[in-house]
Amino acid sequence: MNTSIRDAESAAGQRDFRQYIAATFFATIAMMIQSVAVAWQVYDLARNPLALGYVGLFQFLPLAIFALPAGELADRVDRRALLAATYVVQAMCSALFVAMAIATPRGIWPFYAVLAMFGTARAFSAPASQSLLPRLVPEASFPRAVALNSSTRQIAVIGGPALGGAIYLLGPAIAYAACLACFVAVAILIAMLRTRTTPAPRDSASSPLERLLAGIAYIRAKPIILGAISLDLFAVLLGGAAALLPIYARDILDVGPVGLGVLRSGPALGAAILGFTLARRPIGSRVGMTMFVCVAMFGLATIVFGVSRNFALSIAALVAMGASDMVSVYVRLSLVQLATPDEMRGRVSAVNYLFIGASNELGEFESGVTAEWFGTVPSVVIGGIGTLVVVGLWMLMFPDLRRIDRLSDVIPS
Repeated sequence: MNTSIRDAESAAGQRDFRQYIAATFFATIAMMIQSVAVAWQVYDLARNPLALGYVGLFQFLPLAIFALPAGELADRVDRRALLAATYVVQAMCSALFVAMAIATPRGIWPFYAVLAMFGTARAFSAPASQSLLPRLVPEASFPRAVALNSSTRQIAVIGGPALGGAIYLLGPAIAYAACLACFVAVAILIAMLRTRTTPAPRDSASSPLERLLAGIAYIRAKPIILGAISLDLFAVLLGGAAALLPIYARDILDVGPVGLGVLRSGPALGAAILGFTLARRPIGSRVGMTMFVCVAMFGLATIVFGVSRNFALSIAALVAMGASDMVSVYVRLSLVQLATPDEMRGRVSAVNYLFIGASNELGEFESGVTAEWFGTVPSVVIGGIGTLVVVGLWMLMFPDLRRIDRLSDVIPS
């Protein structure tokens, strides 16, 4: 057995890591089912692409407001307890969606209110979750643990949307009830973790504002980290087409809610395949350049998806998007956590998640706005072209990131 496989199995063999992986799986299943149900209900009620954009905006705004305080909190309390509490709140949001579905809502604003509450919980869960993972496995196994965790997440993303589309046929209340059960299970799994983090001592020489902004200051001082997370921000912000999938499913490809679930599963299938490959055979050299090439491939696949009128070709393009994006996720998460001391990981992870949220949730709003202005297909194609432009600019602006050879090169001595 080679070293890569042995280290990957060592990471998977940790009890808490296995439990964390299970929690990741069920939480992602719940979010995927919920995203399909909410997107279909909102578009069915509004028949307006901008309404889908607001689905992303109302989840992003709490993230923008609470990300930095959430990071500070993750460095000051037991991350395990904080993470479990956030999933209790997410379960409450699913319960509210159940109640709304039973009441047969005629407007879409109640959906946005619950999504804002859900986004607030996610704002606090992300830095706690990301900074907890490095404590569950040996440092040498961490990049492979990232790949295994991301692959598990993507497996849930593959099955979750298709499952959500199928369950939705039984009624939205049933779909939201399934989410509620999953989030309750996740809260229990996280609460039962044995690994507890020791809160970092408060720096009495720093003001509360300085402690709050410490993550931003740290990233600004590390061009490699700044380049990696900002590349993801602008590439996915411009190239993301996920928010418009209900329009493609209903109006362009005419495949219905089950087809929407299959389309949403496409990127996850590509990401899962690449994730498991990286877990067994990590990128050994030219890490930085590999990331840039794969982000460019993401942009090209976005363009193909945008112009496609064939269901099979659209799925193939989405699979390629997911596979190429997985490399960026693998490199970025490994760089951020390996290059950051544990006492700073909560705050740095919060900034990282703020960038991710901007590229995903705010990207959904951007997609809805540009689709309203230019039309659905032109907005997706323009986004793919914009991603290619960003790759070229970032290669010039962050040469140190382009030149990274191995992930271990960024670990502080």
